Amino acid sequence: MKSPAAMFDDFKNVIYKKYGENPGKMLVHTGVLGWILSSLAQVAAVVFNDKISREQKLFLIPQEAADAAANIISFYVVTNSVKAVGSKLVKTGKLSTPKILAYLEKTGIPVKSKRGIKSPVGKWDFDITKLANFDEIADHFKPFKNGVDVGASLVGSIISSNIITPIIRNEYAAKQQKNALAKMKSRQMKHLEAPRGISLEQYQSRASARFGSADGLKI
Repeated sequence: MKSPAAMFDDFKNVIYKKYGENPGKMLVHTGVLGWILSSLAQVAAVVFNDKISREQKLFLIPQEAADAAANIISFYVVTNSVKAVGSKLVKTGKLSTPKILAYLEKTGIPVKSKRGIKSPVGKWDFDITKLANFDEIADHFKPFKNGVDVGASLVGSIISSNIITPIIRNEYAAKQQKNALAKMKSRQMKHLEAPRGISLEQYQSRASARFGSADGLKI
């Protein structure tokens, strides 16, 4: 059996191979992991709380689970999408550095369109990493792209966590509250009993006539 130190070294090697050249991806995945652990803690807090009744738990647990799903999906989709856009902008040369632009000019690729010559730089189907002599600029290009990926991931996480996710959560909570109130009212009506001597319909009719709108009151 491997020692803890050896196991930790293996873990570091796996992380490096998977995320060494893609730190933006690591931020997305660790962010999702953080949301998952946080959500599990919230659900567990409801499940093991003795002060919450069984009936309340039947409502709260699905609500917490759905809320967690909205948080996780929103975070992953938004953050990953923003990171992908940032990465694409770098690969097409839309976001670049003077050194990368000089490299493109050196290889015969016009950086700006001129009369009779169109520049492919910035076009969605252009990819600097697929150029035959990409190795000449790889050592400069990769760190720049990684920096953009990290920045885009941070922007995406901020947008998701502070804008989109709260909106989705509030909309969902409002609908759940409305459904819960409707179920509660329905349950109360089922258990409503008429006073002895008259039917439920008669009781409701008399109550409506007595405590109806102010326009029906007589002096």
